[in-house]
Amino acid sequence: MPQRLDASAVRAWCGFALRALGRAREEIDAINVYPVADGDTGTNLYLTVESATAAVEAVFAGHAALAGGKEAPGGPEALDGREALDGHEAVTGQVVSPGRVPEGPALADAVHAMAHGALIGARGNSGTILAQLLRGMAQVLAADSDATHTDGQGLRLALRRAADSARQAVVHPVEGTVLTVASAAADAASGAEGDCGAVARAAYEGARAALAATPGQLAVLERAGVVDAGGRGLVAVLGALVETFTGEAPAAAAVPVLAGHARVGADSGATGLHARLDAAVTEPLGELGEVGECADGTPAPEEGGPAFEVIYLLEAEDAAVARLRDRLDALGDSLVVVGGDGLWNVHVHVDDAGAAVEAGVEAGRPYRIRITHFGLDDAHTTGAGSRPVRERVERAVVAVVPGEGLAGLYAEAGATTVLARPGEPPASGELVEAVRRAHAREVVLLPNDAELRHTAAAAAEQARTEGVRVALIPTRSAVQGIAALAVHEPGRRFDEDVVAMTSAAGATRYAEVEVAERQSWTMAGICQAGDILGLIEGDVAVIGSDVTATAEAVLNRMLAAGGEMVTLVLGDEAPDTIAAHLESRVRESYLAVDTVVYRGGRQGALLLIGVE
Repeated sequence: MPQRLDASAVRAWCGFALRALGRAREEIDAINVYPVADGDTGTNLYLTVESATAAVEAVFAGHAALAGGKEAPGGPEALDGREALDGHEAVTGQVVSPGRVPEGPALADAVHAMAHGALIGARGNSGTILAQLLRGMAQVLAADSDATHTDGQGLRLALRRAADSARQAVVHPVEGTVLTVASAAADAASGAEGDCGAVARAAYEGARAALAATPGQLAVLERAGVVDAGGRGLVAVLGALVETFTGEAPAAAAVPVLAGHARVGADSGATGLHARLDAAVTEPLGELGEVGECADGTPAPEEGGPAFEVIYLLEAEDAAVARLRDRLDALGDSLVVVGGDGLWNVHVHVDDAGAAVEAGVEAGRPYRIRITHFGLDDAHTTGAGSRPVRERVERAVVAVVPGEGLAGLYAEAGATTVLARPGEPPASGELVEAVRRAHAREVVLLPNDAELRHTAAAAAEQARTEGVRVALIPTRSAVQGIAALAVHEPGRRFDEDVVAMTSAAGATRYAEVEVAERQSWTMAGICQAGDILGLIEGDVAVIGSDVTATAEAVLNRMLAAGGEMVTLVLGDEAPDTIAAHLESRVRESYLAVDTVVYRGGRQGALLLIGVE
């Protein structure tokens, strides 16, 4: 185990934290009681760390490419449940340069990547604050000075900066939240002597003690009998830091609860717990004599408060962001603005979502805008009135699709769709909202992307807590989703339908044709920017200069193993003649193989290919 902070330690920490949050996600979701009892704090923290981890992995993949494919020390085995970047990710994200390179990436590169990945992938209040905590640490660990920041003293300084910067990012901080837990961790670390392992353990123990005290600081937590959800997540992340430097994960501790409340933790299911928490959250606040506070460190609104959560990334100058804070503070609550150096992540709860976005436009360039409407049963909207309840249908399919054309195709087949634009994968909250829109007792979820497996699993778990029976079919491409949807029969038993759809998806091999963004190593050799790449099952199999010729080579490889049906999904940038050419090729060379062609629209790839 490393005793000093370096890039490999950062990489290992991200992997251990991702694993820890994966194990604790349901438990943390279950104790997310306020301001909206939508049970997503654990999921949001997991997705935020997942984005940070992917960014760090990209740094190591880039360094491996520079080193001629030799993996740096502390490789992917340090990460639990994550594969090394495949050929596709290496092609689209890394540059190859000849020459001698160091044994591993620099610490500054790794911590900057971790902080940036968390910033752009932050979900919800808790994820946004965690992103700022990691940014504060990066500011110390990557500082350009003569002082060393790789030992215990450097870690102490980093934890202090993290806690202080996170508190400054929350417009109205209160105690009894993740901010309190972070400050306690920094305080405990400041009094610790020794190496990074000793400092990390002191921070962890200080955070645990502070977490146990949070119900006594926030009335809403005391009433529900739980600790702060965001603080619980931070304890898991700090436990991963201990494991990084000592090789031993701290013993898992039950979440502290108050006397008279059912135990929360491994011995109690999240689904049953939600019923109790829902009742607690919707109790009148009048007897408390005060308005509660949010579990993320911001004051809680009164019942019937803001109806929308608005999140976006913002490119803007510091002065413009200062004005933006004032304007958004007047519009709503739960305001957290994190980031710096021209890139910010903005989170706020408002009634006028349009005004919140317009404020961002005035400040700079907002993008990746996500607007979530809190459900009618959420704490924000309790007592806001009632409307007739629509009868649930028996079964529905919810699918993620990469382009408008496929969205129309899936919708015609009866599916509820979530559009995934290039570079903007949907969050778990968007998938949960789609399940709610489907308004069905039973839902089949098709993620249609290997990178969405964790997001889709988190969404499925959340939907199940709301009483929906959800089956997740691990489709890795939209063409597999098409195959599954083709055999979908709502009239048969749910289990039988899921088995048939899973079988159809699994029997469909998939490929895509796209343009290389930059020079890189691939499974098929070195490619140059502008080359046409044919990827089969996610790995680069063909490198060419002509789209049609490359697509034909890919199709021939796929049909060499047999097939009965070829599905072609054309992107907007695909040549007009490619479909006719490939159809002709199939007719001439492969007897009894049918071809079907769809228009996918702006789907990222030039062409998607499926062979059943």
